[in-house]
Amino acid sequence: MAGKKYCIGIEGTAHTAGIGIVDEKCGVLANERHAFTTIEGGLIPRELAEHHAEKMPELARAALEKSGIGWGEISCVAFSSGPGIGAPLSVAATTARMLSLLHNKPLVAVNHCVAHIEIAKKKCGSKNPLTLYVSGGNSQVIGLESGRYRVYGETLDIGVGNLLDSFGREIGLGFPAGPEIDRMFFEAEKYVQLPYSVKGMDVNFSGLLTAAKQKIPAENKKDLAFSVMHTAYAMLVEVTERALAHTGKKELLLTGGVASSKALQKMCAEMCAARGVKLNVCPHEFATDNGAMIAWNGMQKFLAGKTVKPEKAVPEQRFRTDAEKVVWI
Repeated sequence: MAGKKYCIGIEGTAHTAGIGIVDEKCGVLANERHAFTTIEGGLIPRELAEHHAEKMPELARAALEKSGIGWGEISCVAFSSGPGIGAPLSVAATTARMLSLLHNKPLVAVNHCVAHIEIAKKKCGSKNPLTLYVSGGNSQVIGLESGRYRVYGETLDIGVGNLLDSFGREIGLGFPAGPEIDRMFFEAEKYVQLPYSVKGMDVNFSGLLTAAKQKIPAENKKDLAFSVMHTAYAMLVEVTERALAHTGKKELLLTGGVASSKALQKMCAEMCAARGVKLNVCPHEFATDNGAMIAWNGMQKFLAGKTVKPEKAVPEQRFRTDAEKVVWI
């Protein structure tokens, strides 16, 4: 391993505390994580921060043990700067600053959304795709253009994962509800009419959620769950197809926690087949929030010389995807 470079990445934007270690070719040596869950549903910032603060030390130890390397071989420390929930973001940033100062390692601040795209591109062998990035807090259609990841369309209110979890809580599902609703999608018998809200290249999910809540007493839960998911995904696929037509890109990359949805994969595959576009889906291990994706984009930025001083390593809750200058490509 002599001469190789390694980055340790710390993820802490929302419910998942994660620490990963990668080399300069995105070989993943470790990808340890622990997700906050609750039977009642919902994320309380203070509880997330407490969870992350408790789990980070043991995750760091486990990642280093699994990687087989020591701090002397680590080249840099990366952390999820944002976007995300303030309290857990602060834990990630504090952990990164502490490790950087303790072991005298350069610090790299990583945009969580960009990290999702970069590791998905690497693991799927994608070169210049249009990306549909869907997660609990984010839903964006993104493409690299003129040195930045441009957002062609996005949610104007809540992320699609937030929609599914909020609806799931209303019908008695725990957190996260998405996987269970995905199963119900394929067992439903009918579609229940719900609002379909596309505004140009952007989408709205809150009206859909409100209407679905009102129909819970009168409708079969599986039928309603299918209808919520189908309507939300149809909205996303519509704006994604329009972005493909606009950009002329011949590849669609699906990433983010909701990318693991078999229903969404099916609908995207049907659209891509009709357009003659290749569909790549990020592997589940790297599609959901994880430390390896932070480590990989951290490595890319470190090799490009884009580091930050410890006093500047602070959370940016509204760190937009298109605010990051892509200097590593």
